[in-house]
Amino acid sequence: MNHEKVEKNVGLMGILIVVAISFGGLAEIVPLFFLKDTTQPISTLRPYTALELEGRDIYIREGCHVCHTQMVRPFRAETERYGHYSVAGEDVYEFPFLWGSKRTGPDLARVGGRYSDEWHYVHLMNPRDPVPESNMPAFPWLDENIMDGEKTASKMETMRKLGVPYTDEEIAAAKEQVAGKKEITALIAYLQSLGHEHGTVQNSGGE
Repeated sequence: MNHEKVEKNVGLMGILIVVAISFGGLAEIVPLFFLKDTTQPISTLRPYTALELEGRDIYIREGCHVCHTQMVRPFRAETERYGHYSVAGEDVYEFPFLWGSKRTGPDLARVGGRYSDEWHYVHLMNPRDPVPESNMPAFPWLDENIMDGEKTASKMETMRKLGVPYTDEEIAAAKEQVAGKKEITALIAYLQSLGHEHGTVQNSGGE
């Protein structure tokens, strides 16, 4: 009888469906907040340098994350092409995370060290020079824009409040590391840092 009442009352059924989904979602999600594998950084993870952090912001500003994911799925076809599959512990310093879901271009989670700084420079200035079939837009203005580093320290302080372990010394030196550098240099430094936690990268300071 009660079952019949629920089936004939659309509003009540809707409420009960939402309740059921909510409990199911909580049962799946809440335990993840207490697992070290999802909340603790892997042993090789390090925070971005000041220059890499600025490069990451440029990467987001220019919409690179819209066409490139940074999440290698645990399938053979993925790991053979891109490298070690992504794990939660490598993203605990990511605010916001850049996993993505669409691949107009290749995944970049392990791109660091695969190409030289010079290759990245040419690719950003005109992608069709190194990759003739590319449909990626060019970003020549990044070679013209010069950074002053005025806000870099503040960004790092904010990241530290979110749990990224920047030291006072790193924050104090941030402006000096960024000021006078071109935006394309910062973006290349960021790209070259991707994958460092799995030993696939040699640190790059850009041009």
